Amino acid sequence: MDSKKIYLRFLNLIHALDGNETSPSMDLDAKKLLEVIAVRHAQEKPLTVTDAMALNSIASPATIHRKLDQLRDLGLIDTVFEGKNRRTKYLVPTQAAQEYFGQVGQVMQQALAQA
Repeated sequence: MDSKKIYLRFLNLIHALDGNETSPSMDLDAKKLLEVIAVRHAQEKPLTVTDAMALNSIASPATIHRKLDQLRDLGLIDTVFEGKNRRTKYLVPTQAAQEYFGQVGQVMQQALAQA
């Protein structure tokens, strides 16, 4: 199977995952923001709230602020302080976000296995 068909299969499975009651309900902007937060956290370069607000490739600062609230309400991100600096908040994915990414990874494996 060619890579285009694998990717389309993956998209089909991810849409099915999005409709699942165990998967958090997020729009595309929130997903993209969660992905950036998770990648930066995995690189051990956590994103600050200020850094997130400057991600104009995702959305406007006002929209990003709403999406951060949405991700917090869904239990997918949390804000933490590092060291003694209590002014800078860092965004980190929660265990629920890790579980969501695990589900996405399983869907990716399934799409490749069915290729």
